[in-house]
Amino acid sequence: MNKYFILFMAFCVGIGTAQNKDNELADRILANIEFGQVQKRALEVVKTGFNAGDGYGEVWIRDYNTFIELSAEVFEAKELEENLLVFFRLQGDDGNIIDGFIPKEKAVKIDGGYQYIYNDLEPTYCGHKNTVETDHESSLVQAVYKYIKKTGNKNFLRIKVGNETVADRMEKAMQFLMEYRWANKFGLIYGATTADWGDVQHTHPWGVYITDDTKYCVDIYDNAMMLIALDNLMELLPDTKVKWQIIRNNIARNTMEVLWDEKNEKFIPHVYLDGSPYPEEFNENEIYYHGGTAVAIEAGLLNKEQIKTSLNKMMANVKASGAGSIGLTLYPTYPEWAFENKGMYPYGYQNGGDWTWFGGRMIQQLIKYGFVEEAFEQIEPMTNRVIVNNGFYEWYTVNNKPEGSGTFRGSAGVLYIAIEMFKDWAKKIK
Repeated sequence: MNKYFILFMAFCVGIGTAQNKDNELADRILANIEFGQVQKRALEVVKTGFNAGDGYGEVWIRDYNTFIELSAEVFEAKELEENLLVFFRLQGDDGNIIDGFIPKEKAVKIDGGYQYIYNDLEPTYCGHKNTVETDHESSLVQAVYKYIKKTGNKNFLRIKVGNETVADRMEKAMQFLMEYRWANKFGLIYGATTADWGDVQHTHPWGVYITDDTKYCVDIYDNAMMLIALDNLMELLPDTKVKWQIIRNNIARNTMEVLWDEKNEKFIPHVYLDGSPYPEEFNENEIYYHGGTAVAIEAGLLNKEQIKTSLNKMMANVKASGAGSIGLTLYPTYPEWAFENKGMYPYGYQNGGDWTWFGGRMIQQLIKYGFVEEAFEQIEPMTNRVIVNNGFYEWYTVNNKPEGSGTFRGSAGVLYIAIEMFKDWAKKIK
């Protein structure tokens, strides 16, 4: 028998086997009862407002960015638009974006608490800014992008806030990062020493404000978030490409040169501007950042082989720690002494807590890059605990016990979108 005919037949059998597997997976996805239940609960949760969850009074931009698409399913576009405009009305003269806003009458001042921000442009709300994190500006640009893609309302970009349009203010927010959070040494934006995507720095009992003891560093999460925001900005405002495309490309290149550990196939947690706050005997690079890696994939920084390796490392970390899902923030955890905030104990809060809020983003990227079967396996623990615990909890302990707000809209938002992506893929197969 002709050897080329044999090879051709083997090739055809391989294609048929792959198609059968895809068909079987598509059937499992479309028949998944939990998916429908989770989406229904997500819609019910998001109907109740825009704050992060029942444990919070504020509307936070880093949260709103992850459920604005879900909110668009149940709210009129004008309501979503108004929330975005509040962030622009409270924007600083230097371009900085607040972390969150709250009604003025609910802004209770306490010693050591939030320093509230007011602006004559905003009559109803005041804001506050967690200064140790560098994702607020990027989160707002991303949220505007999602709002416009969902509603088609490009006129939003031309609305004037004060003397500047929304489009102008979006660029101004990105420029703030270039002027006030830029590390010339690395060609990247910087922030304080936090755990992965977290907003609690290593020093100070609370840890949300820059202090004299703050140690500055560059990390993967902040820079990946900026890359996504710049891509969004240039798509919405093509004329800005002349300025931002070169900057975007340089940040992407510098991120991989400075933060990617080729030998260990992972991102270095922090590269410090002026020395680490931790003793030499503590090897911080042993820690694997799950959340920042997921966002880096969203920013297009890793190829398919690197994405598969990243997933394998996340799965190994889940097994080693005993955690419930790949939403595990990081592994191994920082020691108890590494953060002054008492909530940042090992496997507590952002120091190894298990957050669907980021695990769901990893699921989305796995689907996007063709790892649908792996994504289907990894989302099951996340959807299952929504049903078992009757809620979208903020985070879970290493023993899979729910903690924090039970109506955490960020978790609802990322799971809803992930399930939609599964269904879209399955329908195309069928």
